[in-house]
Amino acid sequence: TFLINISNIIPLTLVKNIDKDYIKKFWVGLMDGDGSIQVNHWRKKYLAYRLVIKLSNVNTNFNMLIQIAKVIGGTVQVTDKNKSVIWVINNKDTIIDVIKIFDSYPLLTSNKICQLEFLKLCILHNSVDWYLKNRELKYTNKQNLINSLFKENTHQYPSYFKEWLSGFIEAEGCFTIRNKSNKTISFSIGQKEDLYLIIAIKNYFKATNKIRLIEKTQFYSLEVYKKDILIKILNHLKIYPILGEKAESLKIFNQEFIK
Repeated sequence: TFLINISNIIPLTLVKNIDKDYIKKFWVGLMDGDGSIQVNHWRKKYLAYRLVIKLSNVNTNFNMLIQIAKVIGGTVQVTDKNKSVIWVINNKDTIIDVIKIFDSYPLLTSNKICQLEFLKLCILHNSVDWYLKNRELKYTNKQNLINSLFKENTHQYPSYFKEWLSGFIEAEGCFTIRNKSNKTISFSIGQKEDLYLIIAIKNYFKATNKIRLIEKTQFYSLEVYKKDILIKILNHLKIYPILGEKAESLKIFNQEFIK
């Protein structure tokens, strides 16, 4: 089996079985955070399609991507002189099959939604000329998409949101211990441009902190210090575990938290 033994990372008294459906929903969140949906051309002769997740090459990330490949498909490769590990699918027919997962569990970040729609259009037109004329327009509808998603954002969440969120936390979450003597600990998560998504995460955990905006990069960030909210986050991750490198920092964070 390629399942990761995470019993030494967090208490698992409430953890669901890490089944295929969990992996699929978790993978969508990981794709939203760390993935890329790519279309390129080879010498203007034909189009090449690619789904990829690139992470730092540590055992936990490697094992997580192997686990994902066993369920989703694709291959896992070590690159960048052993510095990075990637999960990748570059077979068109496999990609056409795999992206059907997004019909059941849609992507939630505006960037990836636009990338997926562009890939689908390229597959539909199957034309290098069309691709070359339209590749700069990939994100044209992004702002309208952000505005519509922001208006639609409510306290109602997709059925797969909890699993998705753990995948997204694996990609974009950060567990911080600033001062061990004073034990200043926090959890933060952010996303460029997609304020609606950070609001949804804030509401899900019932956090009261203000969302910060770095205007230069349009990056929205939520940082949580309050113990009761941190408990909610930790409880969520007991039931919906993170599976890669972030689980290591969670283990240290959890140990500091319960001291």
